Amino acid sequence: MKNLGTLLSLLFFIAISCKDGTKESYKPSSIGAINSLTVVIDNDLWKGKVGDKIREYFAAPAIGLTWDEPLFTMNQIPPKVFSGSVRNTRSILFVQEDTVDIAHIKTNLYANPQKIGVIKGRNEDEIIENIEAKAPEIIDEFKNLEIEEAQKRFLKSLNKEKVLEEKFAITLNFPSAYRVDKQEDNFVWIAREIQKGNMNIIAYAIPYKTFENDTSLVRDIVRMRDSIGEKYVPGPDVVGKITHMRTEPAFSPSIFQTNIAKRKAIEVRGIWDIKNYPMAGPFLTYIIDDKQNNRKLVIEGFVFAPATNKRDDMFELEAIMKTVHFKEVPKAKAP
Repeated sequence: MKNLGTLLSLLFFIAISCKDGTKESYKPSSIGAINSLTVVIDNDLWKGKVGDKIREYFAAPAIGLTWDEPLFTMNQIPPKVFSGSVRNTRSILFVQEDTVDIAHIKTNLYANPQKIGVIKGRNEDEIIENIEAKAPEIIDEFKNLEIEEAQKRFLKSLNKEKVLEEKFAITLNFPSAYRVDKQEDNFVWIAREIQKGNMNIIAYAIPYKTFENDTSLVRDIVRMRDSIGEKYVPGPDVVGKITHMRTEPAFSPSIFQTNIAKRKAIEVRGIWDIKNYPMAGPFLTYIIDDKQNNRKLVIEGFVFAPATNKRDDMFELEAIMKTVHFKEVPKAKAP
């Protein structure tokens, strides 16, 4: 009877756990490199027009890099080997010819955290239609998941310097491998050395009413970046020539409306170079409305790493900048 009572208590605990959602804690942690994607699909579909459509979306060139690199590094496997630890992959795309015509996203099905994009159709044409309709949403879900995973990994060893808080009343979660390289009254430069170059984040503030004219937005942003580069980011010494970072004049940057830290922001992706010197690389800029402090805060990440892939480096900088948190600035007391 004692054993029966123990068994009933255990069953009751399991039932309560399943009911209140704590069952999630029993799922294994998801696995996979940042920006990796497991594509579960029959080999014949993968080699044909369905596979071509998947690659068109999920291996599309990432925006703003110096050469083409895919959004995700894809690993294709047939459904018959989709078992064991492979199911614990963080980002999965499951594509299948079936008796149903569906496209949806499942969350934490086999592991935690995890997103699975499921696309099915009764024939190849229906599958392709579902890929075209659902791929942008699935890509956004995968990217957000990868950003969160990168940010979680930062927490293992954070830089403790307070310069951003002191200068701009903001915080950023960036790994201890980064160091404050330069600071002025309205400018902070944080850098990290990598094997063949460096990764950088700069921050500064501009007046709140800057960029009110949408018709000249691109030109005005380029002008702003170039003036900051000329003032704070010099290039190598060249006899008789002025060198500094600027926006590569041959390539117009891509501009998007977005939200950062629950504030309206402009996202700018493009290529930087050094005036009068052969150096270049990708940059990502966020121009964030901070109405409370009557300013726009600009944070930018850029990479210098010649002859190497830069997608994951830029992704890390994006993940760092998206941790920005605005501190409450105490208002001055009336005299």
